[in-house]
Amino acid sequence: MITEKQIVQFDSISLDAGTTLAPVDVAYETYGELNAAKSNAILVLHAFSGDAHAAGIDKDSGNTGWWDNMIGPGKGFDTDKYHVISSNVLGGCRGTTGPISINPATGCPFAMSFPAVTIQDMVRLQKMLIDRLGIKKLLSVSGGSMGAMQALQWAVAYPDAIASAIPIAGTARHSPQQIAFNEVGRQAIMADPDWNEGNYYGHRPPARGLSVARMVGHITYMSDASMREKFGRRLRDQNQFEVESYLRYRGSQFVDRFDANSYLYITKAMDYFDLTNGHSLSAAFEGVKARFLVISFTSDWLYPSYQSLEVVRALRGRNCDVAYCELPSSYGHDAFLVNVTEQAELVRGFLASTFRERA
Repeated sequence: MITEKQIVQFDSISLDAGTTLAPVDVAYETYGELNAAKSNAILVLHAFSGDAHAAGIDKDSGNTGWWDNMIGPGKGFDTDKYHVISSNVLGGCRGTTGPISINPATGCPFAMSFPAVTIQDMVRLQKMLIDRLGIKKLLSVSGGSMGAMQALQWAVAYPDAIASAIPIAGTARHSPQQIAFNEVGRQAIMADPDWNEGNYYGHRPPARGLSVARMVGHITYMSDASMREKFGRRLRDQNQFEVESYLRYRGSQFVDRFDANSYLYITKAMDYFDLTNGHSLSAAFEGVKARFLVISFTSDWLYPSYQSLEVVRALRGRNCDVAYCELPSSYGHDAFLVNVTEQAELVRGFLASTFRERA
């Protein structure tokens, strides 16, 4: 499946920070055909470092989509049956407006003058895209990690616009530990002399800081068991363990595809996201109408299962239609991207029953 990124532009968007961003571009891709009733559309929401390219082979780069093992003919999100949409989040650096974009008022990149964005802002822009595409109600919204946050926000903010939600390996709000890991990454970037208060466009980027930030993040995505299996204590040469070489490779690879300022903005949006909004999680779900499939993984210590269970209990307290499954896996937080066989079966069955109910 060869895919091509599309860009749609809106005149403006109002942000939670009280400012207006104008204009605003959204990068997105689609897979599978939209039926005549427009009742088979699914919005897939990416994790922190993802983008619009969720499946297939990108026409220009040749890269495979980040959830290609879940999206396609006969897969969890079966494109023989469903029309799947994936967009890059607001504040990103892969086609949607973010710090790297040109500020029309100055003719220069926004850099750190870009307004603060929230998960709510990201979802608001996604809703604008879905409206532009002429889809009144999505069959489902789904994503892992930060994508799960967006799925929950969709259910709360637009209860009449989705039939179901599938949050995977996510949370309704970050714990202090999750915030702490993000802060270490931000400090690594800002400590790099090349960061230059965010004004590095056209100059040398803060590659060392961004690489270290990614290395720290990547450690949290894996489990102790998966690292022991993958690396053990094997040496690559006399002075370097294989795990050290791997982390350095992942860090340098990340620098080539991600913007350091986007890292700062998006991680802050994740940290400030709190579905309770100062009240209870049960109160947040008061007006929710969607049915839910919530999935977590046994070895995920970054987004542990107790956070998914908090969401499940709150939904059940509201008599919502919710199914929950904790899947066994040794892959840690990355399980939703890597170990997808059982996940795909759950998603496939849940979507089929949701579609039957709508028919």
